[in-house]
Amino acid sequence: MSRWPFSRRSDFLREQPSTDSRPRSLIGLVAAFALSSGALSADAQAQTAAEWTTAGGTSQGTRYSKLAEITPANVGSLVEEFSYPTGTKGSHQGSPLVVGSVMYVVTPFPNKLIALDLTRPGMALWTFDPRPAGFARGLTCCDIVNRGAAYAKGLVVYTLLDGNVVAVDAKTGKQVWRKKVADPWTGETLNTAPIIVRDKVIFGSSGSEMGIRGSVRALDLATGALVWQAYSTGPDAEVKIDSSFHPFYAKDQGVDRGATTWPGSLWRNGGASSWTWVTYDPALDLIFYGTSQPGTFNPDMRPGENKWAATIFARKPETGQAAWAYQTVPHDNWDYDATSENTVVDLTIGGVKRQVIVNFHKNGFNYILDRATGELVSAKPFANLNWATGVSLTTGLPSVVAAKRTHEGVATNDICPSAFGAKDWEYSTYSPKTKLFYFGAMNLCMNYEALKVNFIASTPIVGASLAMYPGPGGNMGEFVAFDPVAGKRAWTIAEPLPVFGGALSTASGVGFYGTLDRKFKAVDAKTGQLLLSKDLECGVASAPITFSGPDGKQRVAITTGLGFINGGFAGGPCPAGAVFGEDSVAPASPSGRAAIEFGATAAPAAPSTATSGYVHVYKLP
Repeated sequence: MSRWPFSRRSDFLREQPSTDSRPRSLIGLVAAFALSSGALSADAQAQTAAEWTTAGGTSQGTRYSKLAEITPANVGSLVEEFSYPTGTKGSHQGSPLVVGSVMYVVTPFPNKLIALDLTRPGMALWTFDPRPAGFARGLTCCDIVNRGAAYAKGLVVYTLLDGNVVAVDAKTGKQVWRKKVADPWTGETLNTAPIIVRDKVIFGSSGSEMGIRGSVRALDLATGALVWQAYSTGPDAEVKIDSSFHPFYAKDQGVDRGATTWPGSLWRNGGASSWTWVTYDPALDLIFYGTSQPGTFNPDMRPGENKWAATIFARKPETGQAAWAYQTVPHDNWDYDATSENTVVDLTIGGVKRQVIVNFHKNGFNYILDRATGELVSAKPFANLNWATGVSLTTGLPSVVAAKRTHEGVATNDICPSAFGAKDWEYSTYSPKTKLFYFGAMNLCMNYEALKVNFIASTPIVGASLAMYPGPGGNMGEFVAFDPVAGKRAWTIAEPLPVFGGALSTASGVGFYGTLDRKFKAVDAKTGQLLLSKDLECGVASAPITFSGPDGKQRVAITTGLGFINGGFAGGPCPAGAVFGEDSVAPASPSGRAAIEFGATAAPAAPSTATSGYVHVYKLP
């Protein structure tokens, strides 16, 4: 059995040095009124056009564009209009933004913001260098990434690894404000893309593996002032739970569950960070996001349900007050975060049109929840899994297989999916035209042994030894088209390596994604037929975007660059020499050590000569 290149994930980390008291029923009535009075449905709203101003394309997070000039018939003829080196090595996980005739790209640490003039392809207007504190590189869990920016009212806003948030004038490249909200010396860093709702900049933070106490914050868009902060663990007042909080299931009801479901005061280091995406429903005026695993991977050290780790929250963007919460994995035993995006869509299920959010969970289940109430509408597997036999729609609880529970000092073997998840943070896309979701996925299983660990501020408290290997079929990744109403796959494309990047769909019926083995691909959204495969200098860990250029013609863009974790599957970081913590320079390995030890059958790519990450822009000839 092939082992993970780092036998202990903890060793790997160390070695790399006014409230709304409306009842729940009233929320539903407001939603019904919004629809009946002519408000646009989620499907109608959640599509982009000429611009791309937020990570999910729109605040609903569908990553779907109504642009249709690039079609299944002509996508194979795409040519590169220009490429631009970011001047930065490491994992480029953020998608570019496009506003008017300017493209904005945020790099991994040192988190520079580059403005590209689309009227002069390949030319930069300016580069903003925020100069974040270098020590933060050694105090973050999982690579020195950044997942992108958001644009509103003339400002480009994004997070810095060292705990600051900056707003930059989109025309001049000058800093408008800078707000310090997190302290990396406690293990809390920032790398997530914010979402902007009216005048609020909303985002989470990273560091569950470092024993932080997760939270989500809102800053004032004009000034950067802190408006609210909602913790994931602790007493109700600090989680921003009050009488307007109405979880659907009994398992999530009660007082101060964020504290009483932990032993002693361990909730203070309970993790449950929100390090990926926030989505928004303008009809209900609610934001949605998920929380990560509990801080330590050793479940025996934290008896109880450990709320609100591995939980999906609905909150009011103005105040942060929780409307409902649904814990997907009580007392998580497997590092099964709930941080995948919660896409806001309307689906007809059982002949009834439902307002829902759709979450492709790390644990392999596709959760569909009523976005007004938190009721679980469906929970069907979308990948190979064996840790549970299903999820009850009556109780909301997973039916866990006892033999797959993990314990301190005990090796539990053959758990699927692995701690990397069947799907993780990589953004999916939903096409209202095909009624399908598309996303990159992983096909990995694991052996898991929980270990005793002590808490030391700003150091890992992981406490687990993990060995991972390919799942059924031997391929470690796949690109999946999934029918959420039928609860099954429409088609899938096997990939030799995990797919660590997000997806894009368009009204013309084309889907786009990139791979670790240096390919940018386009497929027929109905059939999965490969229509385009472009060779790149490095692999892809980001999601593509599409937009209209200054000439009104459709373009598609993707960034390249791999870091320590995703690069480990593809011969090492690309470009080589990426820096994680202090003095931790990683060369590329032409042997593709990680992929080979995982049992990959595909030959690793030759070493890349690239010295920088890139953004590539394609157009029709």
